[in-house]
Amino acid sequence: MAQLIYGPTVIKDAGTGDKIISEFFGQVNTGTRDVSIAHMKSPAGWSEPGQRPDFDEYTVVLSGKLRVETLKGEMTIVAGQAVLAPKNEWVRYSTPEGAEYIAVCVPAFSPGTVHRDKG
Repeated sequence: MAQLIYGPTVIKDAGTGDKIISEFFGQVNTGTRDVSIAHMKSPAGWSEPGQRPDFDEYTVVLSGKLRVETLKGEMTIVAGQAVLAPKNEWVRYSTPEGAEYIAVCVPAFSPGTVHRDKG
């Protein structure tokens, strides 16, 4: 049977600014472990520690610019573009100019599986 999701749960981010993470599907809002889907609104100047997650992360940028750093280099994803960050590969996200985007994690994001850099 189809399940109506009345709205997201807002989750605090681990970064340097006031990024708003609105989880529609995932371990917090729906108890879903197979996938998480969240709408992100990230201010200019936001960044987070690097990470080596146990999930694939698919990101679609709706507006602004998302900077993605990997061990092989850096890229800027703009509105209308997307990026896949494969599981077990190091990645760091930031939004020097601010961005709005959708992130899909398979399996679902959890603090215990993101493996953020210390310090």
